[in-house]
Amino acid sequence: MNILVLNCGSSSVKYKLMEMPQANVLAQGVVEKLGLEDSFLRFKLPNGDKVVLEKYMPEHTVAIDFVLQTLTSEQYGCIKSLKEIDAVGHRLVHGGDKFSKSVVITDEVVAKVTECIDLAPLHNPPSLKGIAAVTELMPEVPQVGVFDTSFQQTMPEHAYMYALPYEYYEKYGVRRYGFHGTSHRYVSQRACEFLGLDFKKTRIITAHIGNGASISAIKNGECIDTSLGLTPTEGLIMGTRCGDVDPGALVFIGEKEKMSYADLSNMINKKSGVLGISGVSSDMREIEAAIAAGNERAKLALEMYDYRIKKYVGALAATMGGVDVIVFTGGVGENQTTTREYVCRDMEYMGIQLDNELNAKVRGEECLLSTADSKVKVVVIPTDEEKMIALDTLELIKK
Repeated sequence: MNILVLNCGSSSVKYKLMEMPQANVLAQGVVEKLGLEDSFLRFKLPNGDKVVLEKYMPEHTVAIDFVLQTLTSEQYGCIKSLKEIDAVGHRLVHGGDKFSKSVVITDEVVAKVTECIDLAPLHNPPSLKGIAAVTELMPEVPQVGVFDTSFQQTMPEHAYMYALPYEYYEKYGVRRYGFHGTSHRYVSQRACEFLGLDFKKTRIITAHIGNGASISAIKNGECIDTSLGLTPTEGLIMGTRCGDVDPGALVFIGEKEKMSYADLSNMINKKSGVLGISGVSSDMREIEAAIAAGNERAKLALEMYDYRIKKYVGALAATMGGVDVIVFTGGVGENQTTTREYVCRDMEYMGIQLDNELNAKVRGEECLLSTADSKVKVVVIPTDEEKMIALDTLELIKK
């Protein structure tokens, strides 16, 4: 069975065609600069060669149609016709508290996702356009929505509520939702498979860290707390997002700088984080190069980034009465050895003992990094959100 996984952004469409249940990747690529004259489709051939096809794609239906044409083309295709696509799985960012699991897409589901646009005004509209495009181009093909927020819907009320006037929760749904849920779900389950543990009887901390970053506490198969909140700005320090900050500081800066709400939002989402502290970049490779060149602000930015992760590991372990497994994933979690070493340093009191020599060698591969006598297992598990989406899609359409 072939499942097409789509991740529609405001100016991009990422896709992966997978043969299930084997999870063989038949094709993958991305449309970039959607809506601009110089938009293009970029993908890799089975032999590793990169291909870029330039075409003006003004909106999502044209982009997805071009992807489908390419998948079935004589020159670049991997299938002969669209009839070989059995289902489409969509990454949907925000389902509010309306969705606690993945769902087959119906008119009712579309209406509920539309109701959540206020919670994710930059993300939900492109996803809805992607659903509409597939409906138009392949009306008979079933579609499934997999939500970034659904995995965290098991959080208890005392963990997801904010200490703001309760009326704002009732009127606007202001609460912690969390994001990256598909990744947290995949790597926590995969870590238990890798280690031979029972997912339903294990306390896990998953650190999805990269340009965007979040950390979750998963106890006996359910997420009980997470760092991201109503929006993707709370919690850990990120590439350009501030993470936890005294809201009073934002009021203070806003008044001093005569900022509008839009200006304030732009600052905390696009000008803060590692970029804001270092003044160099949001890319950790450039930060490490700047540190090597003696840049003190870059050094401070990385230490703040690492420290915040370490702090959350301790906090989330407390919520579960301890931890059995710590999972590192995401671009930084899978590849930045110094961050993993910093987070696990001086954590022996929690039962964490890292094999530093092994850790220094591991990049982008599944690996047990803790020592044989470490009570807590520390692992790297590369995330695969597309596989998780494809698995959910497969399960639902079989039903």
